[in-house]
Amino acid sequence: MTLKLSTLAILLGLGMGLPQVYGIARPQQFAARVRQFPRNLPVGVFLMLLGTAWFVWNVHIEPVADFASYKPAMILGFSAVGILSCVFVQDFLAVRGLAVVLLLLAKLMVDTGRPHLGQTHWVLLIQTWAYLLAMAGIWFTVTPWRLRDLLYWGTATETRVRAGSTVRLAFAAFVVLLGLTVFRAM
Repeated sequence: MTLKLSTLAILLGLGMGLPQVYGIARPQQFAARVRQFPRNLPVGVFLMLLGTAWFVWNVHIEPVADFASYKPAMILGFSAVGILSCVFVQDFLAVRGLAVVLLLLAKLMVDTGRPHLGQTHWVLLIQTWAYLLAMAGIWFTVTPWRLRDLLYWGTATETRVRAGSTVRLAFAAFVVLLGLTVFRAM
């Protein structure tokens, strides 16, 4: 089963946009929740297990025959790393889990958009966003405290929270609009 680009764009836009409405409506509460994220252990466990399951699924469905005989061991090993990370690497686990999910989301976005690159240049928006997510995923994996610092900076004042949320909401709405119009047949 493949995901349509229009569906992906709508889901990405809604997923990014809905929290921004909360940020505009209640900036103080939004800022407090955002600041708790980097060290939120239950969210970290969820994101790390989600990322682990998603990655293991990708390995499972990978058709490359060169490592077909190693797949069971690889799946077991990657599963163990993801699960044991929840036990032994709890510092900034939410950031690390988010980084894994961002990398996998970027792969999904690139894979979904690639067949449509020749149909419209707007696909480049999704592709560029995907590469930015991949770079963020790599950066936050190596230096998870940077996300904490970035979140604290972005939520330092109500004005920053509202301005950031407004910009992200506008971008999310544009992505949804692309999904409903330009990408509709894709």
